[in-house]
Amino acid sequence: MITDNTPHVLVLGGTGKSGSRVAAALRRGGLSPAVASRRGPVRFDWADRSTWEPALDGVDAVYVVDSQGPDAPAEVRDFAGAAARAGVRRLVLLSARVWGELGGGRLATEQAVRASGLEWTILRPTWFAQNFTELEILASLLDAPGELRLPTGEGREAFVDLEDLADVAVAALTEDGHAGRTYVLSGARSLGFGEAVAEIARAAGRPLRFVPVSEDAYRAEFTALGYPDAVADELLVMYRHIREEHGATVTDGVREALGRAPRDFAEYVARTDFDAVRPPAS
Repeated sequence: MITDNTPHVLVLGGTGKSGSRVAAALRRGGLSPAVASRRGPVRFDWADRSTWEPALDGVDAVYVVDSQGPDAPAEVRDFAGAAARAGVRRLVLLSARVWGELGGGRLATEQAVRASGLEWTILRPTWFAQNFTELEILASLLDAPGELRLPTGEGREAFVDLEDLADVAVAALTEDGHAGRTYVLSGARSLGFGEAVAEIARAAGRPLRFVPVSEDAYRAEFTALGYPDAVADELLVMYRHIREEHGATVTDGVREALGRAPRDFAEYVARTDFDAVRPPAS
């Protein structure tokens, strides 16, 4: 542990996909994390710096989910400075494997954490298995007509279970031995989107299908839903990364951090009530 048997952990994005699971895993370990969000129990807003210092009061370690905006590197740099002044010792940053492999501006946020002078750990997960039920652009699969249309072709991705990411985050936040580590986290096997949809269809008990489309077709359909071109551009980069099989490698990150194998995609499918998560249209 960091200071004693009950370190005080701040979870940014604490009501989101990963943060909520990190907070839950901390609670299962007997801790009482401060769950922070714009409207959460602890108010935190990247755009409102007056919320930073109160959220950091008495904190030993922080799970950092950045704003995903163009100012994220500068925000994280300044937040890390505020954390150091508040007596925080440890930062655990949620990044992504794709950004580590593609490089570019996204890595500036990682660099800000590395330069903080604090103990740091960086998590680079693959696509989350839970995106099929919790990310709108994929979860629409569960609505009529039951199609997922993406320009990923037959490319595979080693989808990581968010429960594994949460377990790794908790270890890095509360245990020694993870400082200065970058964990690349994946699931136990790689699947094409068609294979993943087929497993979900069997579990959901209804016809669902994956339809590969061209990048141009995807862009037209995506922007017709009201999403901006900039979001389409970013997604197309990630989909191309998958289509070209760069996302297929199964990594040892979970085992390195936890000493066990990662969960399989089938485990996520088996424990998910797809009707409750996304009821079929009547």
